[in-house]
Amino acid sequence: MDDYPLLDLFLTMLFFFLWIMWFFLLFRVITDVFRDDELSGWGKAGWIIFCLVLPFLGVFVYVIVRGRGMGRRDAKQAKESEAAFQDYIRKTAAGGTGQTSGTDELSRLADLHRSGALTDDEFDRAKTKLLA
Repeated sequence: MDDYPLLDLFLTMLFFFLWIMWFFLLFRVITDVFRDDELSGWGKAGWIIFCLVLPFLGVFVYVIVRGRGMGRRDAKQAKESEAAFQDYIRKTAAGGTGQTSGTDELSRLADLHRSGALTDDEFDRAKTKLLA
């Protein structure tokens, strides 16, 4: 242990951590290149080749040039995922058919009856039809 001092251990761990972080950043850049719909196929190929031939320079230039767009695309994808998830929940709660559930229809009928748009007779017929 005397031939490997604590400072060298610290520097080794630091370089290892930075190396792993750089790989995360490289994968993130490659993912962003393929996710971008505004970038042409040639543009995507150019960025990928640049990042693979000159990895450190390519990744850093990409982050500098297109970093702001990376954040926007992440936010857009998160919103789309959330909207798809909420839509799935609504469809599942409504019985999977994409239509409104019976309780929603009954609530809508009650609101129409309360507002006077439906008479008592119309409300009773619509309710029995809905519950049948």
